Amino acid sequence: MRSPLGMPLTHESGLRHATGEALYVDDLPMPRGGLYGWVVTSPHAHARILRKDATRARALPGVHAVLFSHDVPGKNLIGPVVHDEPLLAGDEVLFVGHTVALVVAESYALCREAASLLVFDYEPLPSCLTIPEAIQQRSYLCEPHCIRRGDVDTALSKSALRLQGEVSSGAQDHFYLETQASLATPMEGGALHIHCSTQHPTEVQGVVAGVLKLLKHQVVVEVPRMGGGFGGKETQAAPFAALAGLAAIKTGRPVKVWLNRDQDMIQTGKRHPFWGRFDAGFSHEGILTGMRVELYSNGGYSVDLSPAIMDRALFHLDNAYYLEHVDFRGTPLRTHLPSNTAFRGFGGPQGMLVVEEVLNRAAERLRQDPAELRRRNFYADAPRNRTPYGQEVKDCRLARIHAELMVSSEYQQRRGEIDAFNLASRQLKRGIGFMPVKFGISFTTGYLNQAGALVNVYTDGTVQLNHGGTEMGQGLHTKMLAVCAHELGVPLTSIRVMATTTDKVPNTSATAASSGSDLNGEAVRQACALLKARLHSVALKLLGIPDVGPDGLIFEGGRIRPRDAEHPGVTFAEVALAAHQSQVSLSATGYYRTPDIRYDKALGQGKPFHYFAYGAAVAEVEVSGLTGEHRLRRVDILQDVGDSLVPSVDRGQVEGAFIQGVGWLTCEEALVDDKGCLLTHCPDTYKIPALGDAPEQFRVALLSHAAQADVIHGSKAVGEPPLMLALSVVTALRHAVGAFGPEGRPVRLSIPCTPEAIFWSVQDARASS
Repeated sequence: MRSPLGMPLTHESGLRHATGEALYVDDLPMPRGGLYGWVVTSPHAHARILRKDATRARALPGVHAVLFSHDVPGKNLIGPVVHDEPLLAGDEVLFVGHTVALVVAESYALCREAASLLVFDYEPLPSCLTIPEAIQQRSYLCEPHCIRRGDVDTALSKSALRLQGEVSSGAQDHFYLETQASLATPMEGGALHIHCSTQHPTEVQGVVAGVLKLLKHQVVVEVPRMGGGFGGKETQAAPFAALAGLAAIKTGRPVKVWLNRDQDMIQTGKRHPFWGRFDAGFSHEGILTGMRVELYSNGGYSVDLSPAIMDRALFHLDNAYYLEHVDFRGTPLRTHLPSNTAFRGFGGPQGMLVVEEVLNRAAERLRQDPAELRRRNFYADAPRNRTPYGQEVKDCRLARIHAELMVSSEYQQRRGEIDAFNLASRQLKRGIGFMPVKFGISFTTGYLNQAGALVNVYTDGTVQLNHGGTEMGQGLHTKMLAVCAHELGVPLTSIRVMATTTDKVPNTSATAASSGSDLNGEAVRQACALLKARLHSVALKLLGIPDVGPDGLIFEGGRIRPRDAEHPGVTFAEVALAAHQSQVSLSATGYYRTPDIRYDKALGQGKPFHYFAYGAAVAEVEVSGLTGEHRLRRVDILQDVGDSLVPSVDRGQVEGAFIQGVGWLTCEEALVDDKGCLLTHCPDTYKIPALGDAPEQFRVALLSHAAQADVIHGSKAVGEPPLMLALSVVTALRHAVGAFGPEGRPVRLSIPCTPEAIFWSVQDARASS
């Protein structure tokens, strides 16, 4: 039996997903006496609450509670880092959708009826909704973060080409299939058990304990699985879990809080909208000589993770390119909107968009192939191997990936064919774009880079695997099963991966930052190593052989045998039973922390990442000049995932991340009116990519012979890096739109590149002919 590592595997819950057997929080049977919580929210972006009256609502039969801020026994102010988020608004509301009350009743229908009977009197106050408004009002969430290197003023003044401009990107809704959901059940002794759809069970545990004035050991948080997260359940699952817990403690009965799609989109934060100014210089050959960038993000009403997201945006303003002279400055802004939060890429996409826009405009002005211009600016050997923040770029695979992808995608041949097609076609134009990615892997908040695992072996040779990561469909459990099976040498069918719970693996970090496999995989490996060391002496006795050293036994195929002999060995189950009878522990914990992560924010220097993941894409599009609609004809991706733990899972992550990036850049618009109301709060008005938006030809390859040192079995992170490859579509669209006008004229194309945006860009190009 071969090790499952490096083999294509079926997702561990794939069959259950297909048959409906897989249970999510809302699928769990409601405990006896269970109630439902309905979140009542503010209709104003900013207002003072003058009166709250729940008399009529509380009198309705079947209503068990109507809870306000004064009903919170502990801390009403919550938040992942800065505690500046009122769980229940007191005398002021700060965004449309701010929770002002929780109705608890015997059905959702009763909840809605009771909510309609609540009386609130508001005094509207001035609101700040947009980045320009917040800049004008100096409404900052924190101090700016600055990264500087070299003499940017001199470099810019001596540049052969100097470009100045602005770049903006909009919000993106996470649109996970499973909306926010929590089920809180009171337990004996005042304890509480919470089933929650969250990426960060430990944070939920802490928030609930603080709100309810409990000790953390009294709160157990369990995550059965999630129907998607994408960062939207890293911090923002906690308020709804706390509301469910509050209602459960107040009523003494289980309470579920679940949001429908409209509620979820209105009440939760999104990818941060960004706006930036740039001043960039180039040599005649297209080498970036200097770049100054000032970035602002719309953080919403509270801090949440906005500073860390801005940090990563600044760290990725260089993307794949060596920049000798830079001056970067980033500031998150406070507005009267739901607090924007983590989203796949965590600021990296917004940062990369700036430098890619700069390079696209430079290529158009210099009349150079954008792919070649990008190649010339790649990181390389010393001295072109240090980031603006001082980290050495080791094992840089950009040149290799570029060379291989140029051949496999037939880039040069197709570019020539596209130019010929465009000359012969008036209303349809095609474009092609190349995009490289260098993405840093680690939590940039250093202490979060740690993980734990608990592995239990039973006397029949079967195994229960617990680790601190959460499964949200990304295949983390599948990878951990493969690691565990490889280490113990048992078949996958002998291992059961358990739901993630805070009473099995405590003090975990969020499953985020693309580091779930890196951190938890190494923790699982270490737990298995401890078990193998204990089983070693037991196996020697059963085999009847002298000690052959710590590496002298092979755990493989469900058996343990000597490495250097023809001995058939003994079964893993026989050894497990013998170990128990010899009073040897069959339970072990593993722990791992990423080494040497450090960053001095005041100096703008350090090593915030353990390593970099690389990748590149070539995208081809076709644009209608009559409607502005476009279609993806072909996409070629070459992604560096090191030695893949499970290639089938990694390919799925590459495909999904790319399509989600395409959604952010081309069709997803979160529109807010001048009163702070989200207009696009359901699938009727918010367009995510569908099957018809996928490329007609989608060719994904994983870079071969690419083992990464100091990472679990030579693998690399894959969750976030491929999302930014979707920027290749923007380059391709610019190529196509530019074909409607004269060569060398910069294309004006806003993000997202909706049909309307492309249509007006085509009109602008045609007007200059």
